Formats: sequence, structure tokens, C-alpha cells
Amino acid sequence: MSESREFFPKVFKARQSFPRPVVTDIPAAIDGELAKIFPSGSLKEGASIGVTVGSRGITNIAEITRAAIDGLKRLGASPFVIPAMGSHGGARGEAQRELIAHYGVTEESMGVPIRHDMTTRNLGTTPEGVEAYLAETALDCDGVLLMNRVKPHTDFKGPIESGLTKICAIGLGKYDGAQEYHSHIFDLGLGPAIYSATRAVLETGQILGGLAILENGYHETARIVGVRHEKLMEEEEVLLKEAYTLMPSLPLKEIDILICDRMGKNISGAGMDTNITGRGVHGYYQGVPWQEGMPGIYRIFVRDLSDESDGNAVGMGMVDFTTKRFAEKIDHKVTAINAVTACTPGNSRLPIVLDNDEEAIATALKSSPRRKGGTILAYIRDTLELESLYLSEACLPLIRDRAGIDIETEPQPIRFDTDGNIVSFFTNGNG
Repeated sequence: MSESREFFPKVFKARQSFPRPVVTDIPAAIDGELAKIFPSGSLKEGASIGVTVGSRGITNIAEITRAAIDGLKRLGASPFVIPAMGSHGGARGEAQRELIAHYGVTEESMGVPIRHDMTTRNLGTTPEGVEAYLAETALDCDGVLLMNRVKPHTDFKGPIESGLTKICAIGLGKYDGAQEYHSHIFDLGLGPAIYSATRAVLETGQILGGLAILENGYHETARIVGVRHEKLMEEEEVLLKEAYTLMPSLPLKEIDILICDRMGKNISGAGMDTNITGRGVHGYYQGVPWQEGMPGIYRIFVRDLSDESDGNAVGMGMVDFTTKRFAEKIDHKVTAINAVTACTPGNSRLPIVLDNDEEAIATALKSSPRRKGGTILAYIRDTLELESLYLSEACLPLIRDRAGIDIETEPQPIRFDTDGNIVSFFTNGNG
């Protein structure tokens, strides 16, 4: 055993409870919501309808997409899939097609074409001074059904954050739209730029409605809501408030060290959800959250980059320490394109790279606060899955007898393999 391990805090398993509404029959739910968007006879026979699929790791996305496609077919339409994700995949259409294939969305599994062309059309300048863009694939059809998860955004706060409006503007705006809207961070603001562009896109009449997906704190499909085009932004405001009540969180508001098995684009647009970590994409000060009510974390150690991220390590600029295996997976060109497009170049900066997990933890301990009661440490799989987590002994008096969290094991040492890497507590983790 390494001498440094003697000073590593022991950890115990804790289990959190969150609100848990769940959709039990996805195809039936989607058929019901499509009926709200497309009343009987409103779709002409053979209508060419694009269905958007983004780059986020939405639970059940393949099943949801297939159900939407099958439902549209039953209504007489001829649907197809549009990868809608701005600059992700290095702003290459073929790479975006490969990204959604990670989630099981392929031409074979969906039974329809995937049109991944990146060409856009400039719709003109909005009254707010934003140049609006729309994918030619969305214009060269009879209409588009938006589909996306509604959730708090990682970069900004507003009445509408991440969801149908965002995929309408940035997703269908492709690389051109993503660049334009993010450039307004410095004047109008990203949120208002997205709203402005969405209004211009809606005016084309090409957006027929949307399927808003809500997930609970267990990363399960909580609700699927059909939204008509004329109520798109109004209804999304209401859905965002509901999404806030469903999202998970860490159980502590001050953490010395957060260990995370993995980060990646399939987990969050920022690699790790900033609403969970409290670190902002435009820079952070140690221990100070970017929004009130979020946790303050002094040191973050991320062990690995998810395979689904395809080398896009955007968000690593919010990480303090990582490993060689993480660094070797990075596609720096793809990461830089994403970070620069989002006007957050600092998010592509490389953390301090250590040989293995043991060295990273030892380094984090050396540079974190010294507390008489011991280090406040939390260990999670990723920022999507927070039901089960491991906490250091110093956390026991902070959570004991608190509603919504149970202590499941006695404190135990963190286990390492012969290479000095953690034997992950999470059976499906990358470690």
C-alpha cells in the first residue's frame, strides 16, 4: 500500500431520494401527445416531417425517437431524423450522425433516413440584432417536430433554458447558428439571442410543434409533453419550472473534493452539469458557486472521459485534476471547436494530469482545505446519476437523520488496483 493512502478518508455509501414520476408506456404516451400536436386530418398524406435528435444522453432516446417516428407514420406522414446539435462532432454532419448512433438512433433501428447535412439558410436579422439560421434540411420538408429534454441550462439562467427552444435555434441552426447566438453572450446574452432566433424560425412556419421530455432525479423519463408550435415558448416556461423540481442534487453545499468517475457530452453540454457542481463555464473561483444555492466545491477530480463523448472533453477547464487515460482520449480539435463556438475557450483547458487515481486524490488532498473534522469528500459516477454516492466520514454528522438520504454502509477505505486506480464503486462506471 502506498504511504499516502493512510491519509485518504474512508467513505460510506449513501442513497438519496428524489421525486420519481415515470412514464411506463412510452409509445402510448407519445401517441397521445402527437394527437394534441396533430389533430385528425391536419397532416397531409405522405408529409415529409423531420424529427430532431440532439447529442445529449437522454434516457430512452432511441425508444422515444422510434415511437415518435412510428406515431407520425400512423398519422400518414413520411418522417426522417435530423441530427440537431450545433457545433458538436467537430461541426461535421457525418460525426453528428455517429454521435446519435451511440444512442441507438440509426437508419436501421429507426426505419427512416437520417439527413445530417450541415448547410443552413440565413433568415435575416431579428429586431434584436441576431442573424437567424435554419438548416436546409428543416426547410426542404413539410415541417419539423422538435424533440428534446427540458432542463436547466449549464451556461445561463432565464425563463427558458435548455429544451425545445434551444434545439430549435442552436440545434437546427447548425454550426452557423451556434456561432452567431453564442457570440451574443457579450451584448444581448445567450438566452435572449436564442429566444430571438427561435421566434424568427417559428415565423417560417416550418416548426409544427415539439415533444418535450422531462427526466426525474434517477435519470428516468418522467413525462413526455406535446407542445403545439403557437404555444412553444409559453409552455416551455412552465415545463422548465417543473424540470427544476425534478432535478437531483448533491447532499452538501460545501465540498472539499468531488471525485467523478466520468464526464462527457452525453452527460451534459458542459461535460458535467454546472447546476450540480456549482462551477461556471465562464470561469470559477474555488469554493464559490456560480449561482446562489448551488454547492461550493474546492477541488474536482474526474477519472475518465465517457466513450460516448467521442473525444470531446469540453468542460475539462472546470476540472482540477485528471488522469493520463482521460488525457489520451481527448480530441483537442473537436473540443476546441465546441469551446470556441460557445465562447468559453477556458472550458477546453487541460486540468493537471496525474499518472493514476491515487496520485490525483493525494494531490487534491494536499491542495484542499484543512478541516479539524476531516476532509468533506463526495464520490459520484457522474452528474446525471446521484441517487447512490459515497461520502467521507466527515460528512456523517452533516447528513445523519436528514430526510431524503439514507446511510447504507459503514465507512470503508477506497479500493485501488495494482496500477493505483480506483476499483469503481459503480459497477457501470468507466473505472
